[in-house]
Amino acid sequence: MLSWALIFFALAIVAGIFGFGGIASASAGIAQVLFVIFLVLFIGSLILRLIRG
Repeated sequence: MLSWALIFFALAIVAGIFGFGGIASASAGIAQVLFVIFLVLFIGSLILRLIRG
């Protein structure tokens, strides 16, 4: 999931460089959502691993 967030982030940067503001903002928004989901799942898995031992 982190790789998808990085792909959308790179797409947003490239689109921003070439002046496609709508595509850049949409890609950046998707990248942010995917990164937050990744962080929640990652922290959840760390907590479960600590609880289980």
